Amino acid sequence: MSGILAQAALTAPHGFLSPTGVEIAFVLVGIATLAAAVMTVTTQQLVHAALWLVVALGGLAVEYLLLTAEFIAWVQVLIYVGSIVVLLLFGLMLTKAPIGRSPDADSGNRWAALTVAVAAAGTLVWVVVDAFRTSWIDLDGPAQGSTKVSGEILFRHWVLPFEALSVLLLAALVGAIVLSRKSVPGDAPADAAAPRETESR
Repeated sequence: MSGILAQAALTAPHGFLSPTGVEIAFVLVGIATLAAAVMTVTTQQLVHAALWLVVALGGLAVEYLLLTAEFIAWVQVLIYVGSIVVLLLFGLMLTKAPIGRSPDADSGNRWAALTVAVAAAGTLVWVVVDAFRTSWIDLDGPAQGSTKVSGEILFRHWVLPFEALSVLLLAALVGAIVLSRKSVPGDAPADAAAPRETESR
């Protein structure tokens, strides 16, 4: 009798009141990722914002791993954590962004921005829940998303947004280089300041 009950407990579907270890880890990592994302947009230090963004993107990669989407997880690590964040840090260095606290990073329209962010997040959650209401992933089973299927979906249906994003990032890097090469008004060029020093001597 006890063996039958144990077998029934193993085969019974898990619900919200009996989560598995993977589901608990998914929720905990999601909370940590959300906290890192909030810190990214609320901190007044630009370098700290970039580092918190690394934590948020890394948390998303862990979430993909827990959803048995290993290919998407490693793409997240290689492209976003390894490339996008490096591009942002290069942009901060090229534009000579301050290392410490920057009051300019704070805006007086924080409540309007918070309202828009909450509305956008609510809309996104509603759309995702409505689209995948009846779709369930067996987290304890084999991997669901293979490299072949993910690659076909990415480069067949999402190739235009993918290329548009790459052009946008390239434009951002070129803009950072242009801004870094502009001379600040009031600063004398180095070659013009040298003769004045020799004449004074």
